[in-house]
Amino acid sequence: MPRQDDAPDDALRDVAPQGFATPRPAALTRLPDALAGAPRTREGRAAERVPDPSRAARQAQMRRHNLSVALAQVVDARTPPSRAQIAAATGLARGTVTGLVDVLIEAGLVRELDPVVVARAGRPAVPLAPTPGRVAGVGMEVNVDYLGLRAVDLAGGVLVEAVEHVDLRGSDPDAVLDRLAMLAAPVLAALAADGVRVAGTALALPGLVDRITGPLRYAPNLGWRDVDVVARLAAHPVLADLPPRVANEANLAARAEAHARRAAVAPSFLYVSGEVGVGGALVLDGEIFLGRHGWSGEIGHVVVDGGAGGTRPVSLEQHAGQDAIARAAGLPAGAPFADVVAALDAGDARARDAVRGAARWLGLAVATVANVVDVSQVVLGGTFGLVFEDVQDVVRDALADRVIFADWSSPSVTRAAAGDYPAMTGGALAVLRTVVADPTPWFATTTA
Repeated sequence: MPRQDDAPDDALRDVAPQGFATPRPAALTRLPDALAGAPRTREGRAAERVPDPSRAARQAQMRRHNLSVALAQVVDARTPPSRAQIAAATGLARGTVTGLVDVLIEAGLVRELDPVVVARAGRPAVPLAPTPGRVAGVGMEVNVDYLGLRAVDLAGGVLVEAVEHVDLRGSDPDAVLDRLAMLAAPVLAALAADGVRVAGTALALPGLVDRITGPLRYAPNLGWRDVDVVARLAAHPVLADLPPRVANEANLAARAEAHARRAAVAPSFLYVSGEVGVGGALVLDGEIFLGRHGWSGEIGHVVVDGGAGGTRPVSLEQHAGQDAIARAAGLPAGAPFADVVAALDAGDARARDAVRGAARWLGLAVATVANVVDVSQVVLGGTFGLVFEDVQDVVRDALADRVIFADWSSPSVTRAAAGDYPAMTGGALAVLRTVVADPTPWFATTTA
């Protein structure tokens, strides 16, 4: 078998992974004439060896990938894992995992917890957890009746938040976005004062956000159309260095819900968010199904009442949004949904009928979606989560009655677990995934 040193000239050609151009000097495209017919001496073979920059590039890529894998195992775990558990879950060698974890600990992204004594012989296992309060993502939201922001760290803790309740129907985008930036100013200042590095910001909006070109296309309840939200916020001094990613509020809320439900098997479910509008998102194996433009999940605009006698068709939002429920309960449109909940808790029959009536329309729309996408679980958030005890049976009955495969696998109905303002949490988590995807840019800053 020929030695590698005796390989033909073709073997000297550089091979670089995509994204790394490695031009080859012209003088090395073939052997010099003086060596073409000469014996291949050791000195001659050594002269032919050319350092391969692509090899170093591949090694750097592999290191970043493995660091990301190790950090994801720590961040996503429900129970703090040990080095041995990370090795078993990823297939990486124990020694490799130990080296990766040591780097992440030195960078301040991961910390060791107290050792856990195990029954078997050997050294106690040392659980690993994300370091709190070092790196954070900031999730912001503009909705119809409030705006706000929340900072979440890698450990999942809320570091600081600010929420302002205000009616934003038919509002001016410039005024609202300026108001949001001013609300963010003291929050970002507080994080900086505490030594927290902000990985970025994300903004949740109740409408169609084009994930390809970026602008908010349409937010009917705000009255906004074709607004370049990122450009406007980036022009504000507070957010000039932290321009937000923009996404639909239901998609980001569903991201927070998927994180809250994370387990050994990634969750799949249909998420329905009840607000003034009604939003939805489809989660498949822990990931949000966005559709081609990012416009999937607009369940509030599903027609549930075709109308009669020439009347206009009615969407789910018109029957089951907050305003519709408030009117049916005898409350003024725009009344806080807390008033509906209070009337319900007080045993008010009209409020109960209003909520259950909305639930019947909701069940019809959810059954339609279930028949199309074959979901096994429906998660109710927002206002529907607040009145879950009064709507769950109605929705479940509609699914059992109208979903064609219900006799064999009827979708379950559960209450959302992500807590209040889940879209803000989801936005922060989306930002933090960029840190997990490539933690290396944070090494110098977190150890400063």
